[in-house]
Amino acid sequence: MRVIIEPNYDAMSRWAANYVAKRIREFNPTPDKQFKLGCPTGSSPLGLYRELIKMYQAGEISFQNVVTFNMDEYVNLPEEHPESYHSFMWTNFFSHIDIKKENVHILNGNAADLEKECADYERSIEEAGGINLFMGGVGPDGHLAFNEPGSSLSSKTRIKTLTTDTIIANSRFFDGNLQLVPKQALTVGIGTVMAAEEVLLVCSGHHKARALQHIIDGSVSHKWTASMLQMHPKCIVVCDENACDELTVGTYKYYLDKERGNL
Repeated sequence: MRVIIEPNYDAMSRWAANYVAKRIREFNPTPDKQFKLGCPTGSSPLGLYRELIKMYQAGEISFQNVVTFNMDEYVNLPEEHPESYHSFMWTNFFSHIDIKKENVHILNGNAADLEKECADYERSIEEAGGINLFMGGVGPDGHLAFNEPGSSLSSKTRIKTLTTDTIIANSRFFDGNLQLVPKQALTVGIGTVMAAEEVLLVCSGHHKARALQHIIDGSVSHKWTASMLQMHPKCIVVCDENACDELTVGTYKYYLDKERGNL
């Protein structure tokens, strides 16, 4: 695991965006060799998306030959609802870049057969040749996508019933009304993310400090599902100073020294 510590959210977002853009450019995607990018939602990746949009507008990167697979979507929330993840992605990212609509894949939470939708989604990733780079954020309880505490660490795309903590946390997007928050979601599994060639996790803020401590300093546990990334052969965690509040001094200094080239 590689850990990048930046002073604040904006610097973290710039580092992450520069890395994603670098990987896409190095891959040099074409219509016959497309780059597959896994995409998260939530507040954590917003800065990353803004930076990628700036790079596109400056002519530094193109998404013409990039195929995306999103992590999750609510169940029984219309796609056009402002809080659906379809709306989130088009509002905050896709509508500002040159990605082709047919190259965007987001789970359909309104499918007639949700189990089939999940199986088909997993199959689509496999048929695309797997994901080259899966971006992700992390919840305060260490969950990745909607793989909340207790989820199987080998799980694949499936239906998940959301915990009370997640419903309360997400109620801020629904005028604070718990009754309006969907109680289920479709989500890729930890096994789905682990199958990606590379994973880039962004983590910012003091409220994520306990999660980051478990991800980096703790043991692999289904109670902190993102801790499974310790087992990934190519994972980068990009965080800000505030998210490091619970790390041991030794761990914090180790990763700073490593990126400075002292180790």
